[in-house]
Amino acid sequence: MVDDGMRLWEIARDSQVLDVNSSYAYVLWCHDFPDTSIVAESDGGVVGFVTGYRKPSRPDVLMIWQVAVDADQRGRGIAARMLVELFERCRAEGVTSMQTTISPDNDGSKHLFASAAKTLGLGFRSESLFAATLFPDAHQPEDLYILAADSQSE
Repeated sequence: MVDDGMRLWEIARDSQVLDVNSSYAYVLWCHDFPDTSIVAESDGGVVGFVTGYRKPSRPDVLMIWQVAVDADQRGRGIAARMLVELFERCRAEGVTSMQTTISPDNDGSKHLFASAAKTLGLGFRSESLFAATLFPDAHQPEDLYILAADSQSE
């Protein structure tokens, strides 16, 4: 998966909505977290990705960092399929819930994760996590979204 790092960076950059990390960060991510990340391919090339990690303090939680799909591939359910497949793969290794952060104005991500929760038979809820005042730039607040068997649906 290390060879996919450059492509992940390109997809993130081209999304025009993700916080883009350095190209090095994506290569390193692919090296260090291949078991908790996934790519989607079409015609032999990477067209989407989900990056995640198991929380050190809660290894039963899969924390999703970023989800992105090439603009010309959107609307085909690729992101949802990657989330479900990745969670199922990690569930076999002891993961019982998924978490992510989403800014209040990102309705598309909220819908994506609600859909994945429904497919996986998990509850879906949110709580405040990071206030905008914690960020040194004009970043919006980030709410924590939890997909778990014991979560109450929103």
